[in-house]
Amino acid sequence: MKKSRFSPAVILTLVILLGLLAWAGWYAIGAWQAMTGVHMSPLGWFFMILGAVVTFLLGAGLMGLVFYSSRHDLDH
Repeated sequence: MKKSRFSPAVILTLVILLGLLAWAGWYAIGAWQAMTGVHMSPLGWFFMILGAVVTFLLGAGLMGLVFYSSRHDLDH
């Protein structure tokens, strides 16, 4: 009998995380469809896109700092 690559705890964790991902997707689709009658001005779209870009850049910058500090033994 071949031994499983993953322990039961890892499999349970993956099942729970995939369930949460599926629920988040279901909720997001429901929320998106509930706003079909909502109209947003071009300025609203601009600020929504700007917020997404700034959030992405902030996350990327912080991850870059984490990797930089790890590579240069700055973690204590």
